[in-house]
Amino acid sequence: MDYQKVKIILIALCVLGAGVCYGFSRSQEVHRPGVSLTEESSLYSGESVIGIEAGDGTEALTAEEDSLGSAGEETALPFYVHICGEVVSPGVYELKEGSRVFQAIEIAGGVTDQAAAEYLNMAEQVKDGMKIVVPGKEEVEAAKARGEISLQAEASSNVQKTKVNLNTATKEELMTLRGIGEAKAADILKYRDSHGGFQKIEDIMKISGIKDAAFQKIKDDITV
Repeated sequence: MDYQKVKIILIALCVLGAGVCYGFSRSQEVHRPGVSLTEESSLYSGESVIGIEAGDGTEALTAEEDSLGSAGEETALPFYVHICGEVVSPGVYELKEGSRVFQAIEIAGGVTDQAAAEYLNMAEQVKDGMKIVVPGKEEVEAAKARGEISLQAEASSNVQKTKVNLNTATKEELMTLRGIGEAKAADILKYRDSHGGFQKIEDIMKISGIKDAAFQKIKDDITV
């Protein structure tokens, strides 16, 4: 009898010990150090969740929401304009999108004493890659004498663009024309010197690389 009682007591103790060990291991599994309840639950649900520990609780932010937030923060692209003519410091400058002509000129140091700035629309919005040429007073007077700038337009203060004279323009002035780079500007000067100037604006198509398509882009901006 005594042996049977001892045996039963030992079996009971073993069962009780096994239950305590199982409960302890289960507690360790559920409450692993360094892992928030939010993050642990995501392991079973399959949802990607980032747990952020805070002093007053845990804030959950899904990875999808995080990626959408990052996508909304777009980096602004560089915005450049070329400012030349009668300005203190001609050159290429970086501007903010939505800037106006007057702001671009201010960045270039402002206009010189010889500038005819009234022939520019200072409120015009600049665009990426735009070239702003501030004309000089003598240049404007010469253009008016040739009839390239009307008195009516001058009085109404409309924006005027002085045409580039193929027979008198410098290389820099020729490069203000669309599609005319340094090499083509040099070819224009070479042709002008060797042929005694241009007789008509269509003569520019005699220069290699300047055909009808290129001529159509600049025909309204040139004169002889």
